[in-house]
Amino acid sequence: MTSDFIIAGAGAVGLTSALTLLEAGYRVTLVERGEVGREASWAGGGIMSPLCSWDYREEVTQLAHRGMKMLGDAAEMLHATTGIDPEYQRSGMLVLPPCRSDLAEAWCAQHQFPLQRVAIDQYLRQAMAGEALLLPDVAQVRNPRFLRALRRRVEMSGGQFVEQCEVHRIEVAADRVVGLHTTQGKLTAANYLITAGAWSKPLLGEFAPTVDLRPIRGQILLFKFDTPPFTQILLKESLYFIPRRDGHVLVGSTLEDVGFDKSTTAVAREQLMHDVREVFPYWDAEPIQHWAGFRPGSPDNVPIIGRHSSIANLYANTGHFRYGVTMSLAAAEILLNEIEGEAQPFDTTAYLWR
Repeated sequence: MTSDFIIAGAGAVGLTSALTLLEAGYRVTLVERGEVGREASWAGGGIMSPLCSWDYREEVTQLAHRGMKMLGDAAEMLHATTGIDPEYQRSGMLVLPPCRSDLAEAWCAQHQFPLQRVAIDQYLRQAMAGEALLLPDVAQVRNPRFLRALRRRVEMSGGQFVEQCEVHRIEVAADRVVGLHTTQGKLTAANYLITAGAWSKPLLGEFAPTVDLRPIRGQILLFKFDTPPFTQILLKESLYFIPRRDGHVLVGSTLEDVGFDKSTTAVAREQLMHDVREVFPYWDAEPIQHWAGFRPGSPDNVPIIGRHSSIANLYANTGHFRYGVTMSLAAAEILLNEIEGEAQPFDTTAYLWR
């Protein structure tokens, strides 16, 4: 069967793009250089929000917050139809000092996003005293489960997968892509969509000379407790704690511009442990796992969504930096609107492929 779209990259953005296209009636094949959903989307923490929305440009927050609003219903649908629970929960996020409370309150009031000033000892016993900001509507998912549910739903909707298939070259003739040269031969379709995250720029090569994307390594520690030590996501400056229902707690993460080096380092582990014990001096748990992943770093966290400026059947949905899962459903909606010439929910000029 000839596909209407070949999608190169099967992380959260590739999977949600595929599902959106399938639901619109297109035939879709996803090509993945490794295993589906095992790169940045798997490695991330699953916080469904920019860490502090007031620190970002409007182009980032409008996309992320639209995606946030879509994720609850999507997670419920995925659980009901696939039997896989993404463990979506609106756990809230507690922003610990130092934080720019006045700026945060002004931003949240302007965007009608709930925020409360609370006493820290209401939520964290034996921790610091003082006041924190509570964002009660911030949610989380368990990334690996969300990705498994997405994959199953794409399969149920007729999507095809080709794994362990690396794209070496995009062949273009007469201002159109005529095929992808891969480790499994030449693959062809009517249209091509690049959702390869940190690998998007090397994959696009000469067809994206102005695209500024690079891999940014993030390292995360995983802990296990008999019961969750707290229920809200915690954020202290760049350090976050994500409690799962079963007692696991993720702590992260680093931001390292080191190229495609996925090594975990003792330096990062020690720094993260130091930061943890600055928040919780009594924390004596040791990590049970330590991993790294590559975010698709982009200027100011603004992704590229849409059609190539001169190649008619080449599209991209990439460069979401730290917020690929959070933005994924809204980015797929914007992509489909561009493909079909429909009105966008807001000004999408910032995401255009220039």
